[in-house]
Amino acid sequence: MSLRERLAVADEPRANHGGPPALAASAYLELKKRMHQTILDRIDLERLKRLTPEQFKHELALLVQRIIEDERIALNQNERHSLVLDIQHEMLGFGPLEPLLADPGVSDILVNTCDKVYVERAGRLELTDVSFHDNTHLMKIIEKIVSRVGRRVDESSPMVDARLPDGSRVNAIIPPLAVDGPILSIRRFAANPLTVQRLLEYKSLTPPMVQVLQALGQAKVNILISGGTGSGKTTLLNVLSGFIPASERVVTIEDAAELQLRQAHVVRLETRPPNIEGKGEVNQRSLVRNALRMRPDRIILGEVRGAEALDMLQAMNTGHEGSLATIHSNTPRDALSRLENMVGMAGVHLTPRAMRQQICSAVTVVMQVSRLTDGTRKLVSLQEITGMEGEVVAMHEIFRFEQTGVDAAGKVLGQFFATGVRPRFAERLRMFGVPVPDAVFDPDRVFE
Repeated sequence: MSLRERLAVADEPRANHGGPPALAASAYLELKKRMHQTILDRIDLERLKRLTPEQFKHELALLVQRIIEDERIALNQNERHSLVLDIQHEMLGFGPLEPLLADPGVSDILVNTCDKVYVERAGRLELTDVSFHDNTHLMKIIEKIVSRVGRRVDESSPMVDARLPDGSRVNAIIPPLAVDGPILSIRRFAANPLTVQRLLEYKSLTPPMVQVLQALGQAKVNILISGGTGSGKTTLLNVLSGFIPASERVVTIEDAAELQLRQAHVVRLETRPPNIEGKGEVNQRSLVRNALRMRPDRIILGEVRGAEALDMLQAMNTGHEGSLATIHSNTPRDALSRLENMVGMAGVHLTPRAMRQQICSAVTVVMQVSRLTDGTRKLVSLQEITGMEGEVVAMHEIFRFEQTGVDAAGKVLGQFFATGVRPRFAERLRMFGVPVPDAVFDPDRVFE
C-alpha cells in the first residue's frame, strides 16, 4: 500500500468518506506541513546560510530522513524521496509550484487561491492537482517570490509585478483587492525561444512570409506587431529581431524584460515602478528618451501602452529606422487607432490629421497575430501603410490567414495566401540588396 493510501486509511474516520484521492491528498499535505514545521524548529538557520545550495539540500535530506526514523513513519524508498523533494522545494524554492516551473510544456501558471491551480499547455488551460495548504501558505510563497527582486506585497501595496530568476513574469494581487484570497499569475520565460523553423513547423506562418519578414528586418523597415494577450507578439518580435544584422546597436525597452535577442550588441532597459512612498518610478517614456542619447541603430519597444508612443514615432522618424514595437489590439486598423489615442496621452496639442501623418511617416508595416480557438497562434495578417487618403490612414493587406472551419477534434482549418498586391516597400527591399521575387506575392499559392 502506498504512502497516500495508508494516510487515507488512517484519516478515514474523520473524513466523512469523501473518497480516497481527496483524503490521501489532504493527509499528505498535513504530513508535509508538519514535517516542514519540525525542520524549522530543529535547524540552525544561521549555520545553514553559510552553506552552498547543494550542501543545504544534502543537509536537508539527512534531516528529513532522521525525522522519519525518529517518528517511525512507515515509508518506502520512493515515498521518502518524494517527501524529501517536496520539503526541499518548500525550503529552497517556490513550494508546490516547483514541479510546474520545471515542466517545459507549461507556458502559464495561474493560481486562483490556494486550492485551484491552472496551467496552460499547448495553448489550452487545464486544472492541475497542485494545491497549497491554505491561503497563508500561498501568501508565503508570493512573499518569497517578490522579496527576491526587492519588492514587497501587503495590505498597503496589494498588487505587485515581479520576475523569477529565470526571467518569467509574475503578477500577484492579494486581499482586500482579491476577494477570495491571493491570486498569482506566472507567464513563463522560454529557455529556448521559438525559431523561424519551429514557427513554420507549427504552421504559424508560411515560407513566403518568412522571406518577406527577413527582408523587412534587413532593410530597416519600421514594424508594429498587433495582437491580444498571449497571441505570440513577443515571440514574433524575437523572431524579427533575429534578422537584424549583428553589426547594429540595439536598445530594448520593456516593462518586464522578456526579449531574448541573440545579437552581441544589445542594451536592455527595464522600467521601474514607484516605491512604497510613491517615488522613484521610471516609465517607458523616460527610457525611450534616454535611449535616444545612447546612439542606438534600432530601438525595440516591448509594448506601447502610453505616452511613450509619441517618442517612439519621433524616433522612427529621426534616423532610428528598423525599430520594432508591439501593441495590444484586435486588428491592424484598431492598432493604429490605439496608437493615435496613446499619442494624445503625451499632452501635445496635435490635430487628429497631424497625429495620423506622424503614424504614416513612422510605421510602414503592421502585423496581426492571433491565438485561435484551438490554442494555435498564427500571423493572420500583414498590412502595409501607404499614406493618407483624406483624413484616413490608407492600408493594404499583403498576406492573410483565412479560417474555413473547425474539424471534429476542434482543430482550426484555414489557408494562408497572398492577396496579390505588390507592396510599395518592395522597392526599398531592392535598394537594401534584399529583393523579394514577385512569386512571393502570387495569390494562387495557397498554404494550408
